[in-house]
Amino acid sequence: MQITEKQLSLVNERLKAIISSDNYFGRMYRELGITEIKTVEDFKKLPFVDKAELRNAYPLGIQAVPDEDIVRIHSSSGTTGKPVIIPYTAKDVDDWATMFARCYETAGIGKSDRIQITPGYGLWTAGIGFQAGCEKLGAMAIPMGPGNTEKQLQMMQDLKSTVICATSSYALLLAEEINKRGLKKDICLKKGVIGSERWSDKKREYISNELGIELYDIYGLTEIYGPGIGINCDKQTGMHYWDDYIYIEIIDPQTGKNVEDGEEGEIVITTLVKEGAPLLRFRTHDLSRIIPGACPCGRCYPRLDVIKGRSDDMFKVHGVNMFPSQVEELLGTVDGVSSEYKIDIAHDEEKNRDIILITVEAEGRVNFDKTAEIIKTIFKTKIGVTPKVVVVPVGTLPRSEKKTKRVFDHRDD
Repeated sequence: MQITEKQLSLVNERLKAIISSDNYFGRMYRELGITEIKTVEDFKKLPFVDKAELRNAYPLGIQAVPDEDIVRIHSSSGTTGKPVIIPYTAKDVDDWATMFARCYETAGIGKSDRIQITPGYGLWTAGIGFQAGCEKLGAMAIPMGPGNTEKQLQMMQDLKSTVICATSSYALLLAEEINKRGLKKDICLKKGVIGSERWSDKKREYISNELGIELYDIYGLTEIYGPGIGINCDKQTGMHYWDDYIYIEIIDPQTGKNVEDGEEGEIVITTLVKEGAPLLRFRTHDLSRIIPGACPCGRCYPRLDVIKGRSDDMFKVHGVNMFPSQVEELLGTVDGVSSEYKIDIAHDEEKNRDIILITVEAEGRVNFDKTAEIIKTIFKTKIGVTPKVVVVPVGTLPRSEKKTKRVFDHRDD
């Protein structure tokens, strides 16, 4: 999508605010001689920023307003290094709630709904974002937070929750528990708002069928606002994102060049009105594409396709680049195999070669040995790598209340 004159004007306002604040990026832009954005060409000259630079500015080096204007901070998990601290002004918090309420409305959720919120609270942006949007919408929030599945199911039945908000991993866990206990007839869920991690079609189908609900992908990341900057509508043709708050471009992750609408690449986001920690051309490493044309639902907001994975999730075995999304796609073609899998990569010192072990779950009706051979053949044929495959019963692999880690690389252990 080409940036509009209105969006350029908003970017210019953010750029001037960043420079005048003399924060980490303000000093960077000044050193580069960047003082104003007047044209599309000017915008494309702005350097990309990424999470590594945000960590360099730890803890509050990206703050662009005085301390007295900051009402809240959030933080990324920090699982792969220093956490990233994101400060918010009162307007940022309100804008985020407005976007989130818009997400609920786009999913057909209204004031009469009872929204059970299972993502985590605290420094993480998830739980509080789901709740603020719910309250802005005027619906009933049931702020459960993560875990305590027994209590989750009790409240779901007693309060007649109509919407469940969760990661796909926890939604799967809840669906399996409801199925196991025969509770489907006792719950009133109609819709699920699922975020935080990509998920396969097979997992989506299972959760939707077992809970009897419509599922909606919500998009967002802590560095921008949090979840709530986009969601799919009932036409299920991609996620509408709010281009009055953010500008999205898609780039080739290798060259950094913009790609045409419809082509897959890495999502880059610019915040248009964010005050506390505005970011210009932030590389998310999420892989998707802008869907060209108008949505059948009639909304004018542009659309992103589902998140295919992350450019930094790639792993290499026998010289072949692979992504978890590829693994999921291949496993999805095998009869009886569930959505849950685990990949272990190690180095065989004696043979001096890497080995890849894929552990998958399968239904009891299929032959596990034959299924393992089918998976090996598909991998060898499609991507040129022959893994070792272990097939286990459904429910064997651990379930998570948050994001599920799929790839374990032991080569550096």
